[in-house]
Amino acid sequence: MELRIFTEPQQGASYDDLLAVARRAEETGFGAFFRSDHYLKMGSVSGEPGPTDAWTTLAGLARDTRSIRLGTLMSAATFRLPGPLAITVAQVDQMSGGRVELGIGTGWYDAEHRAYGIPFPPLGERFDRLDEQLAVITGLWRTPSGGTFDFTGRHYQVTDSPALPKPVQRPHPPILLGGKGAKRTPQLAARYADEFNLPFVSIDETVAQFERVRAACADIGRDPAELTWSNALVLCCGKDDAEVARRAAAIGREPDELRANGLAGTPAEVIDTIGRYAEVGSQRLYLQVLDLTDLDHLDLVATEVMRQL
Repeated sequence: MELRIFTEPQQGASYDDLLAVARRAEETGFGAFFRSDHYLKMGSVSGEPGPTDAWTTLAGLARDTRSIRLGTLMSAATFRLPGPLAITVAQVDQMSGGRVELGIGTGWYDAEHRAYGIPFPPLGERFDRLDEQLAVITGLWRTPSGGTFDFTGRHYQVTDSPALPKPVQRPHPPILLGGKGAKRTPQLAARYADEFNLPFVSIDETVAQFERVRAACADIGRDPAELTWSNALVLCCGKDDAEVARRAAAIGREPDELRANGLAGTPAEVIDTIGRYAEVGSQRLYLQVLDLTDLDHLDLVATEVMRQL
């Protein structure tokens, strides 16, 4: 089981805050530093100093870190056009020396689209656009050097593209897809994903959705073992109950609720929960860290949890 750090900067974080977490995650041996791709805070927090752009952040981290992998959970297909996004991700992959991963989804948060003037079509169209974006992005990256790429879709058309720049990772950086949708999500994952991720769901929900994706792979003749299977869970670990309670209060949650729905408790409890997800096929966990000032939290998990996995 690989452990990765996952942050939600729209809740209130500067680039320097994120850099501190990324560097501590790198120093303590976590597998990757990921961030959400949102432009508006959620809940009662102020969100100050305001949102940071995901791919601008990752470009900075590409130069300000040395070895840790970097990515998004998940970039919204509504935010960017597929050709420019392919260029951006390929460039950040070059800047990082081949450490970037692209998590991408339909986009879901209507309010952030309204707040920043981003069109937000109905769900069916968002899935259609995501499908075409994945075809364009992977098509551009897979086109041999010196060749050209064309694509004709309902929403996007590409003509005589030189399909440059190329990412360092070949044939392309890993693509993460995820979510709980019963039909189109598994179909897209089977066709395009290198990793399938489920955010904030139970063991039972994980089993059911993993099975849907495996069935979708079988439908197109793809070996499900080609995918990495992962979950994202909120983290609240403490050396004792008092520290768990303190960390839960810092993020506005209750310890019992976090134990039931997240990755929470003492190191022994956290290890037990990780084991239950591993038993149903999860190979990687994204630990949602909500208090970005508490770097000791990462140290505790690295020392008392990660070393025992």
